[in-house]
Amino acid sequence: MKFENILYENREGILYLTLNRPEMRNALTPAMWNDIRTAVQCAREDDEVKVVIVSGAGDKALASGADIKEIHDRAYLKMLQGTSSIALKDLEDLYKPVICAVNGYALGGGCELAMACDLRIATKRSKFGQPEVNLSIIPGAGGTQRLTRLIGIGRAKELIFTGRIIGAEEAHSIGLVNEVTEDDRESLMVAAEKMAKKIMAKGPVAITMGKIAINMGSETDINTGLMIERLAQTVAFSTEDRKEGTAAFLEKRSPNFKGC
Repeated sequence: MKFENILYENREGILYLTLNRPEMRNALTPAMWNDIRTAVQCAREDDEVKVVIVSGAGDKALASGADIKEIHDRAYLKMLQGTSSIALKDLEDLYKPVICAVNGYALGGGCELAMACDLRIATKRSKFGQPEVNLSIIPGAGGTQRLTRLIGIGRAKELIFTGRIIGAEEAHSIGLVNEVTEDDRESLMVAAEKMAKKIMAKGPVAITMGKIAINMGSETDINTGLMIERLAQTVAFSTEDRKEGTAAFLEKRSPNFKGC
């Protein structure tokens, strides 16, 4: 499948979704957000896609943020359209696991893109931040909400209020990043693929139910969250994969999950 601003390639169950404006450090535009949203819809409907890996072309950035000229010229009421927010909510709600591989800068919308993914892996030289206040705007694609949920309200306020950019090690220490690799794209993608294959070896319905329970439960009170978890577990228990998983364990063999 071909897009104007991204690459979309499915290999052995892993969808490689790559932002493809390396000459602009993959700066994000409304057209790119629309491509991302369309790609997510394609991934949702493609049974061959089991896990998604999001990355940026080149060796400079996942995405260095928005196209500043486009922001400067944009009419303020256009922000009500929520192009970036809607694209990232679609990505976050995709029932398949999404891993973000960050090589270089993930700033502004790039950081927000990474946070909408389920897991984040970064090279040692990667940088993260929400520097929008330097332009007298705020993170507008979910940054004020997802950053708070990932690292806590105090740290989120500090990073958003100051626009401070942090390195991969600090991002890892505060829970923004799951894993840090060596400073090259090959090591990064090997780690992302290793994580993807580890996930793909598990029960697909269980992964989906776990993601739904975590995402929806984090947005509500504990009692509602526990009920969501109970319902998700009931769905998981209803599958043939549950019988296969328990039988494989008892028979001391590897399970053969079929996603049903």
